[in-house]
Amino acid sequence: MSEVATLAGSRVNRYALFRVFKYTVYLLLAYNVYAFFLENHAAAGAIFADGIHLGRVIEAYNDSIDTLAWVLLLLVFELETFVLPDEKIRGWVKWALNATSAFCYLFIVYSFYGYVAEMASLTNLLPVTQSACALAGGGDWLLVLGQDDYAPLTAESCAALADAQVLRLADAQVLGTVETWSAIKWLAWTDVINAGAWLLVVAILAFDVWLQLRHQLSDAVMRYSQVIKALLYSTLLLCAIYWGINGSFLDFWDAFLWLVAFFFIELNLFEWQAETSAEE
Repeated sequence: MSEVATLAGSRVNRYALFRVFKYTVYLLLAYNVYAFFLENHAAAGAIFADGIHLGRVIEAYNDSIDTLAWVLLLLVFELETFVLPDEKIRGWVKWALNATSAFCYLFIVYSFYGYVAEMASLTNLLPVTQSACALAGGGDWLLVLGQDDYAPLTAESCAALADAQVLRLADAQVLGTVETWSAIKWLAWTDVINAGAWLLVVAILAFDVWLQLRHQLSDAVMRYSQVIKALLYSTLLLCAIYWGINGSFLDFWDAFLWLVAFFFIELNLFEWQAETSAEE
């Protein structure tokens, strides 16, 4: 009896540690909303020097709004697949979860549009016809150093542009070398691909949950769903690796945490479907 009790206690401890680890990941993702807000706010102050119009808020704070919507959607999936029993997901609870999901999807799709709009703006680059140093010193022009990374164009910084081909944004007083703009374009494309892949992942996952609540998520459907999502998760992992090599650590860290978080959601769904099949 003591050995059985010890084994049971060990399993409970491992399960408790697993839950602590899972919810720690969720809290780190929630903190990333604040981290992205600080990064977006700094970049917005540089790009939108004359103020941010309402229609461009989503473009200026795209990362932070997108992350906030994803955190809320993650909590909805956690409630549906793990926290709440099936019989509780009815009536006003079901409507509240669906309304929250719809709200999140609205901002997620809008954020995807923001990534596409940012990518489109990078295709509209104009050559700088005069010397970059002639534009320095006024405080109006910025030098782009990387994605969301800008510095005032000064006499010292413009000297490095003397022998380089320089391009500027068509709708902002921001200039940089061809090589810098090219690197930013690749990162912007990664943003678009990443956001599109995540949209497909949550669409399939929401469909899985919808079937599971009706006890119609068969093993065959589950297998097909897992194959498709495995391809999408592989794409997301490649995006994270690319950010780790060519982007910022925050982008890589955020992408990695999201993959871990949705691994937990997939485990929840797998256990939920297995329990339902065993009961039937």
